[in-house]
Amino acid sequence: MNVYTPILVLGALAFAFALFSAVIAPLTGPKRYNRAKVDAYECGIEPTPQPVGGGRFPVKYYLTAMLFIIFDIEIVFLYPWAVAFDHMALFGLIEMVLFIATVLVVYAYVWRRRGLEWD
Repeated sequence: MNVYTPILVLGALAFAFALFSAVIAPLTGPKRYNRAKVDAYECGIEPTPQPVGGGRFPVKYYLTAMLFIIFDIEIVFLYPWAVAFDHMALFGLIEMVLFIATVLVVYAYVWRRRGLEWD
């Protein structure tokens, strides 16, 4: 049980901080709101009225987000490989070549479909 004591203490501290923040925020926060305070802030630009359904986002927005996540995950997998490259020898090299080849196939597909061009 002594091994888990620091983890339990850290969890208790995190819970206490969250509870303290939730209790103290209404007590110390502003009591009066004006129109400017409750309006949405969009970098100083007046918000434009939206359609009832909320409007449609272009699909390219989501594709760009997914591409970012894919290539970000690739970088996350490359760091440990680079650190442990000496220990993995030929097996690690073959595995990483297969991994990068898979990512390059995705990249070539997106490039050919003009997924990287933003209108």
